[in-house]
Amino acid sequence: MNEQLLSNTTKDIPPSGIRKFFDIVSEMKDAISLGVGEPDFDTPWHIREEGIYSLEKGKTVYTSNAGLIELRKEIANYLYRRFRLDYDPLKEILVTVGGSEGIDLAFRALLNPGDEVLVPEPSFVSYKPCTVMAGGVPVTIPLKAENEFKLTRAELEAHITPKTKLLVLSFPNNPTGAKMTKRDLEDLTDLIIKHDLFVISDEIYAELTYGEEGHVSIASLPDMKERTLVLNGFSKAYAMTGWRMGYAAGPAPLIALMTKIHQYAIMCAPTISQYAAIQAAKNGDEDVQRMKVAYDQRRRVMVKGFRDMGLDCFEPLGAFYVFPSIQKTGMTSEEFATQLLYQQKVAVVPGTAFGDSGEGFIRCSYAYSVDAIKVALERIESFVKKHL
Repeated sequence: MNEQLLSNTTKDIPPSGIRKFFDIVSEMKDAISLGVGEPDFDTPWHIREEGIYSLEKGKTVYTSNAGLIELRKEIANYLYRRFRLDYDPLKEILVTVGGSEGIDLAFRALLNPGDEVLVPEPSFVSYKPCTVMAGGVPVTIPLKAENEFKLTRAELEAHITPKTKLLVLSFPNNPTGAKMTKRDLEDLTDLIIKHDLFVISDEIYAELTYGEEGHVSIASLPDMKERTLVLNGFSKAYAMTGWRMGYAAGPAPLIALMTKIHQYAIMCAPTISQYAAIQAAKNGDEDVQRMKVAYDQRRRVMVKGFRDMGLDCFEPLGAFYVFPSIQKTGMTSEEFATQLLYQQKVAVVPGTAFGDSGEGFIRCSYAYSVDAIKVALERIESFVKKHL
């Protein structure tokens, strides 16, 4: 076809840096991948059974655009039970096709051409492309390892301009595993309010936090609920990636606008998945805790492994990623990941896949068995010893 017919905006957006190494390793015999952020657990049986039961009963028709009201009620109950977030299931919750659709809908519903979006990096790969496709201007805030990759008040203040409209908060963070405490978030709120910013808080890893203090949503802090959209879903905590179940919770006018876009683009999230998600939200707490205990064990094994081989690695307190520094090897992140893959058959993701501030780091997922992690660490250590 005539390529001049294609969108210049979309053509100029680079492809995801995560998928490149995944595609290579899928064709490589005896390779170990630490690259994909996907639980290695099966979806708990009682959740799968509910999806199967909905099929058997012929529950395969369209639902409300916003999602089954039973599901929205259970999401509201869950958010209050776990994080003290109080939302009206009729007007303030939308069921989306994974958390990723929620990100896209949020930017399209909030941005006018030229609006600036603050994106702390390293961060999930979707925020900047979705900003651009919605007509906004992404402004990155480089985060630092010495601050445990948290967003500081000084960093936020330095990047606010008269055009700033949105702040993306993605904690617990992919790729760094960083977590913001209640006090960390409180340091930001007066600035957010002073400059009349709106926050998109991506909390997909909210259940996967380690240490004494659990997850705290910025929407739970004083005067922040009306200026925050909470994005979450079932993929990570419940091992339901393929079910494509996400949701957005926020002010009714914004949810109404997001639902309008969702109505025209998607119609509704998969009905079978919605019935499974009801079961997860109602009765999945024990499953989440069981998987979290396993992740915590793997987290400690991986952090120790990188430190023992001589690489600097801060302790992640959320999600299921470790983000070690490979600067001592003298290689770039891309060089390290590429040579490691071909020499030792271990796939990791270059830190630069998550923004320029990821240079000098690699992302390794510990959503794999301890045995697989130990073998991968042995191979990585063998590789690193040749370059230190």
